[in-house]
Amino acid sequence: MNWKNINIFVALLIVVAGFYFFEINKLTVTNAPTVLDPLNATYIIDNNPITLVNGKADVSAAPDSSTRILTMIFGEPSIGDLNNDGKPDAAVLLVRTTGGSGTFFYVAAALNAVNATQGTNALLLGDRIAPQTLEVRNGQIIANFAIRKPGEPFTTQPSLGVSKYAKVGGATLVEINP
Repeated sequence: MNWKNINIFVALLIVVAGFYFFEINKLTVTNAPTVLDPLNATYIIDNNPITLVNGKADVSAAPDSSTRILTMIFGEPSIGDLNNDGKPDAAVLLVRTTGGSGTFFYVAAALNAVNATQGTNALLLGDRIAPQTLEVRNGQIIANFAIRKPGEPFTTQPSLGVSKYAKVGGATLVEINP
């Protein structure tokens, strides 16, 4: 092999390496990593943004009030693609106490956006219900839980199984019929 062939080979090697380096960097920039962290997202409950940190938010019910409003993730998020973008999202159950005797349960979605998790509005499931399962199936959220029969007092354990179905439309969670 002579010097001319070696120089051509080295030049081709540099071009191929440069092309490869450029393509890898282009993929990294255009396909920026996504972050799904439903425990650290902002959800909308009763038209109010609630920002969770490590799965909970603890705020004063009113200025100078000792009453606290506690909102937390209940159980484990259920993972699946909710907005048909090919990225995993999460369905979450939120439980909220407002200082009275009620314990309110909600279902919401955590959408996997570029470099952030975008929470949706939360749909009320009920007061002092008994959550059973939460799943993502075919782009829908299915929350299964038990409620009390009509006329039963809150002292009675929930025993009537029900399901609520929801779907993400844009960045909004809406209840749907199965």
